[in-house]
Amino acid sequence: MRALRLPAWKTEPELVEVDEPTPGPGQVVVRIGAAGACHSDLHLMHDFEAGGLPWNPPFTLGHENAGWVHRLGSGVTGLEVGQPVAVYGPWGCGACARCRVGVDNYCENPAAAPVPGGGGGLGLDGGMAEYELVPDARHVLPLPEGLDPVDAAPLTDAGLTPYHAIRRSWPKLPPASTAVVIGVGGLGHVGVQILKATTAARVIAVDTREEALRLAEDCGADVTMRSGESTAEEIRRVTGGRGADVVLDFVGADATLRLGVAAARTVGDLTIVGLGGGTLSVGFFSVPYEVSIQTTYWGSRPELLEVLDLGARGLVRPKITTFSLDDAMSAYRMMRDGTLEGRAVIVP
Repeated sequence: MRALRLPAWKTEPELVEVDEPTPGPGQVVVRIGAAGACHSDLHLMHDFEAGGLPWNPPFTLGHENAGWVHRLGSGVTGLEVGQPVAVYGPWGCGACARCRVGVDNYCENPAAAPVPGGGGGLGLDGGMAEYELVPDARHVLPLPEGLDPVDAAPLTDAGLTPYHAIRRSWPKLPPASTAVVIGVGGLGHVGVQILKATTAARVIAVDTREEALRLAEDCGADVTMRSGESTAEEIRRVTGGRGADVVLDFVGADATLRLGVAAARTVGDLTIVGLGGGTLSVGFFSVPYEVSIQTTYWGSRPELLEVLDLGARGLVRPKITTFSLDDAMSAYRMMRDGTLEGRAVIVP
């Protein structure tokens, strides 16, 4: 079969021929219907070196995957060949307390996982191929009726990651609250939709690009703002001087982290989702009182079921541009150049 593989750090992926996978006991081979292209793949291509992560190339890219069950290993129950499914991306050890309740993204024994701290497309072969081997059937989730694999694939990360970040802050998002989304890109525009679908908060979207702000409006943002020196002041003006109850930073650069602190309300949340490499100085007088600052990584398997339900009901639908496997590198170039709106989905 054909697969888009990263041969080494700081190289471009290559479309090559590899053997079709065969499932062992408890494993599943999924025929890929769609694989999302994620901005984090660009970091894999250009930013990491040997020793920077607990795993190394070569491996097939693609950690946002959906399709149909192709082959079942011995002992697998609850799935049928031909059934439409999504693949839960972070693969933990399966035995620790967190993995047992579906929180593989925070596995406490990553050394016993199929690949430490990673998964398909992140150290092991992912879904930018005709087939993907999933090492444990628990990671293969049936798609709800009405949700196509092309629409489901980006929900497994671009939907799940902001959903988890928002869900943990639900107690701070009652009516009359305000949530700020910084960066309306591939994850941020989905975050706006999730906020509108699951909370009654006013949603303010912030970006440097006019086209991103238009996308935010299309996704339901109540207020859009062009990022600049006065943005935090403008957020406080819109919120009656209080600031935002929840700030979701989908960029993670120095400037956006400073904006998040400046715009946050006391007892609020600042959640850093983006991998922009920024840092934040935290001290007694440097952030509003009782503002909680946290990073998040992906989401849990039960949360993915909830995201897929939102997708099937049409409440959360990422803006998608599809590409063939032959043209996958065009998608990554558009992402690198900032000309891709929403998410790229590779259809083998």
